[in-house]
Amino acid sequence: MTTPAAARRPSWAGRNYSLLTAAAIVTNLGSHGALIAAAFAVLDAGGDGGDVGLVAAARTLPLVLFLLIGGAVADRLPRHHVMVAANALNCLSQAVFAVLVISGTPPLWSMMLLTALGGVGQAFFGPAAEGMLMSTVTGEQAGRAFALYRLAMQGAGLGGAALGGLMVAALGPGWVLAVDAVAFAIAGAMRSFLDVSHIPAREPGGGLLSDLREGWREFIGRQWLWAIVAQFSVVVAVVGAAEAVFGPLVARDELGGAGPWGLALGAFGAGTVGGALLMMRWRPRRMLLAGTLCVFPLAAPSAALAVPLPVWGLAAVMFVSGVAIEVFGVSWMTTMHQEIPEEKLSRVAAYDWFGSIAMVPLATALAGPAEVAFGRSASLWGCAALVVVVTALVLLVPDVRNLTRRTPSREVAKAAPQAQESADAEGTVGRLG
Repeated sequence: MTTPAAARRPSWAGRNYSLLTAAAIVTNLGSHGALIAAAFAVLDAGGDGGDVGLVAAARTLPLVLFLLIGGAVADRLPRHHVMVAANALNCLSQAVFAVLVISGTPPLWSMMLLTALGGVGQAFFGPAAEGMLMSTVTGEQAGRAFALYRLAMQGAGLGGAALGGLMVAALGPGWVLAVDAVAFAIAGAMRSFLDVSHIPAREPGGGLLSDLREGWREFIGRQWLWAIVAQFSVVVAVVGAAEAVFGPLVARDELGGAGPWGLALGAFGAGTVGGALLMMRWRPRRMLLAGTLCVFPLAAPSAALAVPLPVWGLAAVMFVSGVAIEVFGVSWMTTMHQEIPEEKLSRVAAYDWFGSIAMVPLATALAGPAEVAFGRSASLWGCAALVVVVTALVLLVPDVRNLTRRTPSREVAKAAPQAQESADAEGTVGRLG
């Protein structure tokens, strides 16, 4: 018997898809505010820009170190078990962080250690979540499903960033970190109900190293894949440094503190919502070309902080960059879903994540020294210039310009065996975070 709730859902939005989307909403409500809270917890404890960068790097370094292992584990074990375990670790680390901040002034080393534990959790969660979401989408509705998922996720991020900034200003960063811990607990509980029976059993392999080598061959054999990941190794690093280190400092010195910065991040979230709504209707034939062209606007927030623009100007720039990155994000997910075999999704996603964030610890750790050596404004202009240069270079790759969306008939024919199996399992959907 079809329940009223199921009847209201599109045919491709099965039980797994609904659970994944709801859990992503809960997680993003907490985590976007926690990013602001962590930076201001360091500043409130007497830290400077260099200390903020060290804490940000402490999260990203273990993420880089464990990502490839996380991808191999997620393709070997039930992905929802990996996701739940990672959520539990994130919940515990954020809860302890919150207690330390609320009860006093935690030393820098303790904030770095707890942030690092969160990075370990994310290293295992991200590839498992990527594979879970992508394995539950079939056929020509994949792009719409990814857009709707990202719409819900980014909408929650919008609310989380704005509310988090206001809560930091009103209550202090410790309580925002506590909310994030509760959000991880709730999301982990929801993900424990995911059904993986529609995913074919994995063939016995030669071990973890063999799985990693197989994922590497899949990754390096696709020029468009490694070229864009190389591009994003620079883009994510400089944008991350601008947002995690320079943004809070500019907000403190020029914009009035955590509240305005939270509103600026909220405008970025609103842009991602707008971008997701756009991608619900727009299906560009050359997906990678459309997505890559939309990376250029990511240089604008660094330039706006370098000036610096007033809050309303910064918010407008952040909104446009949010729209742009969401066009890229949906185009990228649709391309990965179309081109990568399901049984290798988590491993390829791990190499994608690994390459994309490999330089973030270095960039965030060097942001403070760069400010001292070159000045804050010059450092931010340098970030903007790097985004433009590497994006222009990746457009030289023929596959990036020419890879096209398959026609429905070809895509359905390719996915027919898996589509039939998925239909028997409620047509569910699955791929971080």
